[in-house]
Formats: sequence, structure tokens, C-alpha cells
Amino acid sequence: MTYLEFMKSKENEALENNKEDSAVVLLLEHICNLETNALFMKRGEEIEEEYVNKFNEIFDKYLHENKPIQYLIGTSCFYGYDFIVNENVLIPRFETEELVENILYKYDEHFGGKKVEVCDLATGSGCIAITLAKEEPNMHVVATDISKEALEVAKLNNQKFDANVKFLQGDMLTPLKGKKFDIFVSNPPYIPENEDVDSLVKDNEPNLALFGGDDGMKFYRIILQGLRPLLNKKALVAFEHGYDKKEEMLALCKKYFPECKAECIKDLEGKDRMTFIYVGDFTWQEE
Repeated sequence: MTYLEFMKSKENEALENNKEDSAVVLLLEHICNLETNALFMKRGEEIEEEYVNKFNEIFDKYLHENKPIQYLIGTSCFYGYDFIVNENVLIPRFETEELVENILYKYDEHFGGKKVEVCDLATGSGCIAITLAKEEPNMHVVATDISKEALEVAKLNNQKFDANVKFLQGDMLTPLKGKKFDIFVSNPPYIPENEDVDSLVKDNEPNLALFGGDDGMKFYRIILQGLRPLLNKKALVAFEHGYDKKEEMLALCKKYFPECKAECIKDLEGKDRMTFIYVGDFTWQEE
């Protein structure tokens, strides 16, 4: 059987079991230690029996034990980096890559070339903090999380990528007392408690990192209420949030930062996924 024939058969098997067929390529890349383009180049070659056996062993757990493929292989790709993940941290999402991309763009636009202090609150695997530190050397990044187990994973990723992020453990803003930041970013838990969540997510990923109170807005209220003393005179605040929370987010921004410009930015699917607050002296070019 060729690589292509094997992949097609396994993708069909995944779909028949109501699973994501994209997991097949992720797992095969992991088993064969190949990048996507290298795997594509081998599509007409016969697949080695050793790889088939290893693949089937893990794939069976994915199909029948309701385990995310990223936890089974121990990594998840984010912004081109293969982050270590396990059941103590959320699996990084594509939407969060867009948050990072927008922060980097806005850094170039408003802070370009300057050294800045950055905080990533509720860091989880460290994917936001570490990616920012790697992509922009002028960012000195501090990352926090309430979970000791999550921070252990984040520290492993920090060491893996030699990112030099500093980690602090504590609840919300508590470990940041006395510090000042130019850029503050958070992707806190934002799923409403009563929302129906896919069992693959709810039964595996840490609920502590998923649910944000009755309306999904609990942690934004806590953060925004106490955030101002932690910001420098000119500061950028960036949040990821639920796609249906634009109005609630902008209302919170107006309540706690009434004199500042705030905007909600759509993701590539056209959903209102990110909100930015511009504190202090920002200049604008009217479109």
C-alpha cells in the first residue's frame, strides 16, 4: 500500500467514526518524522510496515478512546512551532495564531524597534508568550497561570525553543503586582458554563482553562477591573474571546477605559474574535 492509499483509507476510517480526518496527516508526520511537504513527496511510495503498526496503535486510541491526537503524539503546531502539550494545557487553536499575528503587526505599527514589556495572562502551554518572544526579540515577556501543572509544560516549551520567557504562578492579576507593561495579552477561559461542548474537548482538556462563568465573561471583568495600574502610559491590550461577545467586550472596555479607543477584529472566518484597547498616545491614519 502506498502512503497516499494508506492516508486515504485512514481518513475514511476517521470520518466513519465521526472523527476529524485531519488527524491522519498529523499522526503520520509524527510517526514518520516528516514535514508535510516531505510526506507529500512520498505519497506514491510503499509505506513501511513499521510505520503502519505504530500508526495503528495510536490511531486506535484516537478513534475509540476519545483522546485528542495532539495529546497522543504530545505536540501541537502553533505558528510554525511544535509545542509540547498534554492534558494539563489547552491544545492551541488557529484563532490564537491570528491573535499573535495581530499583536506583532500592531507592535510594528505602534512600538516598532522599541524594547517593550509584555504580559501573557493565563498562558497555558506558553504558545502566545513564547511565540511573541521568538518572533520579536524586543519583547521581554512575562507569562502567568494559576495552574502549576500548566506552567511546567510552558517551561518545557520555553526551554525547547530557548525563548527566555519568565513565568509566574498565581490567580489572574495577583502575581503581577508592582509590574508595568507596554503590551498585555490574554486568552482566558471564555466558554459559558452551560454551553454544550464537544466531548473530545470537555473530557480531555482542562476545564479550568475552558469555562468562563455563566456568560463566558467572568475573567474579562476581573482583568479589566484591575488592569490599569499594570499598564504604562502608552499600552496595548489584546484579548481573544468568543465570536459572539463583541458587544459585551466593547461595553467592558468603555466601562473601564472610557477615554481609550477599542476595536474588535474579525478572524479569517469573519468572526469577531479579538478585541484591542489602545491606551495613551496612539496615532491613527484614517482609512
